[in-house]
Amino acid sequence: MTTHRKNQSILLAGASGVLGGHITRALTEAGHKVTGLGRGEAAGVRADLMDRDALLRAVDGRHFDTVVHAATALRKPPTRHRDMYATDALRTDGTAHLIEAARATGARRFVSESMVFGYGYGDFGDQVLTEEDPYGPRGSTVELEKHLEGMRVKEQLTFEATGLEGVALRFGLFYGPGGTDALLPMLRKRQLPLPADHGRVLPWVELTDAGRAVAAAVERGRPGQAYNVADRTPLGFRAHVLCVAGEFGVPKPMTVPLWLTRPMPYAHTVMSSSMRVSSAKAERELGWTPRYASCREGLAALAARRR
Repeated sequence: MTTHRKNQSILLAGASGVLGGHITRALTEAGHKVTGLGRGEAAGVRADLMDRDALLRAVDGRHFDTVVHAATALRKPPTRHRDMYATDALRTDGTAHLIEAARATGARRFVSESMVFGYGYGDFGDQVLTEEDPYGPRGSTVELEKHLEGMRVKEQLTFEATGLEGVALRFGLFYGPGGTDALLPMLRKRQLPLPADHGRVLPWVELTDAGRAVAAAVERGRPGQAYNVADRTPLGFRAHVLCVAGEFGVPKPMTVPLWLTRPMPYAHTVMSSSMRVSSAKAERELGWTPRYASCREGLAALAARRR
């Protein structure tokens, strides 16, 4: 097991996002000093990942032990393919720029946020995907290839970065504090019709659990390795939202045929997909276990804190 020292100086790209806030808290609680990288005034290092020269100027003279890439351009759940394009670019060009910046700061380790959808969009049936399964297969359409290329390239750049110990965390779908909140107004206004799951399931991970996984990867991740990070209970998209409605006392979503979601092609693709992943490697090598083994547990805890 690789163990890095405590009290590291860490540069976090994406610190202002929902996941970034949870990562910052987990790293700080583990004894590390976190500096946020972003375009906002609150960032400790102000720069745009897509502007290579400005990024390198911003980190000039700074030193960090580890750089974490959790930057996203998403501010709400994507429904159309074009909603993902800016994030796709952050995964390719943005990662390449951030790796240059990491080297310039003398960092030894580079930890990337990745996603389980990098295994491909579609129905994997009862197969349980592990890190040994192919990652980043070619997409079946131009749009899906653009998304898969982003995830594929981000991991390749992470693992092949000379002089850096690259680690990737393949997360399930996020929910929890700061994430689930976006669904509540839509459910209250009955603006979130959803198709039945018909046996389809997806991996989920509660956001505080995701933050803890990043802290574990910073300290114990093996260089060149990817880790699935999800809870132990895959659940269909509609089933997840029904749990949200039940815990927060808001109306259940109306049921619609799956074909009716085609005007939202990215959402349609996600809702048509079904996959199960194993996080045994993360539990074994990182010493990480989900505090919430299922969405039901995590959502119940979140609702209880709000009462």
